[in-house]
Amino acid sequence: MSAESASAVQRNQVDLLDFIDWSGVECLNQSSNHSIPNALKQGYREDDGLILESDADEQLLIYIPFTQVTKLHSIVIKGPEEEGPKTVKLYSNREHMGFSNVNDFPPSDTAILSPENLKGKPVVLKYVKFQNVRSLTIFIDDNQSGSEVTKVQKIALYGTTVETTDMKGLKKIEDQH
Repeated sequence: MSAESASAVQRNQVDLLDFIDWSGVECLNQSSNHSIPNALKQGYREDDGLILESDADEQLLIYIPFTQVTKLHSIVIKGPEEEGPKTVKLYSNREHMGFSNVNDFPPSDTAILSPENLKGKPVVLKYVKFQNVRSLTIFIDDNQSGSEVTKVQKIALYGTTVETTDMKGLKKIEDQH
């Protein structure tokens, strides 16, 4: 990570990788040989040779649930100069979206990725729209060159977890009167 991109991720923000509910992660239109773990999982996403690749056309629809409520600050989406994502729409707490209804809902935020973003510069999100995030849907609408295949090398989410009360940990206090 360059000094420029490191400064965009604030000090109190952490990589939310450990808070992803992997059993619920989905990606529509992914190539079977180049699937979502290549871009999202630790170790895989640091290897630029391992990619997430679209299949039938350039669009990808990624659903990422979290194990805890989070506040999302920024996102890193790395990709190659030509086939890397361009228009990325982000939806907070929107479940069961498909290509048929993704445009029926207004996105929480939209980013047009620059060449700097594709090299790892974080996109800072509209923080007020991502305060109580239980899941994130990422819709990659197109890529830089308009080609049929979109390639993603890395997806990283930065933010903080929201302190929530563990209801199971609470003990009943007996009335002393």
